[in-house]
This record gives sequence, C-alpha cells and structure tokens, in this order.
Amino acid sequence: MPPASPERSRLSQPERHAQILALLRRDGVVRIATLARTFDVTTETARRDLDLLAEAGELHRTYGGGASRSLIDEPGIGMRGLVHPAERTRIAAAAASLVANGDALMIDAGSTTSLFAAELAARNLHLTVVTNCLPVATALGVAERCRVVLCPGNYVAREGGVFGPDATAFLRRFRANKAFIGAGGLDAEGLSDADSAGCAIKRSMIELAEQAYLLADSSKFDAIQFERVAPLAVLDGLVTDRTPPRRLTAALRRAKVAMTVARR
Repeated sequence: MPPASPERSRLSQPERHAQILALLRRDGVVRIATLARTFDVTTETARRDLDLLAEAGELHRTYGGGASRSLIDEPGIGMRGLVHPAERTRIAAAAASLVANGDALMIDAGSTTSLFAAELAARNLHLTVVTNCLPVATALGVAERCRVVLCPGNYVAREGGVFGPDATAFLRRFRANKAFIGAGGLDAEGLSDADSAGCAIKRSMIELAEQAYLLADSSKFDAIQFERVAPLAVLDGLVTDRTPPRRLTAALRRAKVAMTVARR
C-alpha cells in the first residue's frame, strides 16, 4: 500500500465524516476496510467514524460498513446537532454578520438555525423575529432588544418546532427583510428536504422575505432528499463552511447566489 499523502494524514474527524458522507452520496455504501485505506487510519478508527455518523442519523450501519439513509428519513434536531458542530458554529457566526440592526427576520427550524439564533442573541441587536422553532425562540427570548413571534401549529418534538397549515397561514401575516433557512440537501437543481411540512415552511419564508439565505454545512453538498424545496435561483445567499464542489459552485454562480464561506 502506498504511503498516505500529507493531505490525508491531516484530515480531522469532521473532515473524514464529510468525505464519508460524500462517498455515500456517490456510491450508496461504504466499507470499513476501504475507508481505512482511503484515510490511512486504523479499521477501529473507521468503524468508530461510522458508529458516530450512525448515532447522529447520517447513515445506516451495516455489517462491515454503512449505507445511505432513506430519502424520507431525517434524524431529529438533537441528533443532527451532534454532527459537524464546529462547522455549523462557524456558519452561524458568519450568518449573524449578515443581519443589520432593525431587521425583521424569519428563521426556520433546525440545528444550524438554532446556533444562528444564539449568535444573534449575543449581539443583542434590535430585531423582530418570526420563527416556527422553539430553540430559536428560546435563544432569542433572552435578548432584551429582540421581539420574538412564535408560530402556532402542530408541535413536532423531534424537530423542535411547529408545522402544518396553521403555521404557514400565520407566516403570511408578516413580511421580513431576511429569511434564514436550512435544508437536508443542496445540489445543482436546488435545495431539498425529507419532510413535506418542513418544506412548506421553508417555501413560505423564502416567498415572504426580501432576501433568503440558506445555512448548510458541506455534508449537504450534492445530497438529494425526498422533496424539492425550491431551485437555487430563489436564494440570495448560501452560508457554508467550505467551497462547494465545482459543478455546484458553477450552478450557484449562474443562479447569482452569493456564497459566504465561514473559514476556520
């Protein structure tokens, strides 16, 4: 076996996880022995990587490897929060810098948008925020200069938010300067997600805001989930942790989506 390249030997655990997910999106399955050779790590390390990703709901563990998760199954907000925490924290801070004093915002339910809300709360800007996410409302509720408007609807504990016709109808009472949303997948065709009720909230927020920003870490690149939310052209900006692959970057540029890459 040839010696590992310097680039491989420097891969951190989050970087390995992102590459494992990319391999899963391409091939559908991965094997422990192959991952050990690819990343020049022990089989125990490769097995532990798969176990952690499986615990976080990012893949299905199989004998000797892992398989892609279902297009219609999405891990809950708590489990999603365990994957790529450093990257998502950087994304949240970068997104918060896009918010101006006096803005009216709509914020989607999600693990990264919840971190984004905590960053906003720390800045203590004069804001009005409409959200369907309880962790977002809780984080911003302590900010003295922020008014929080929480949507009514059907509460879904695993998502930490409210959804359904009451929530989407309530959103239509408002307009916003900026909407910040998440998604389960982002490819050249647009953004997608596993849950139809969540997709409906995202579409409404995009439609009702002057500008729409997607907060997505690099594990979402070229992933496709069950339902298409919208094409790339509806987005004004993408906030992520690394430059997307070439084809996706080209599609984002054609759609005139501004990219903010939150570096280390």
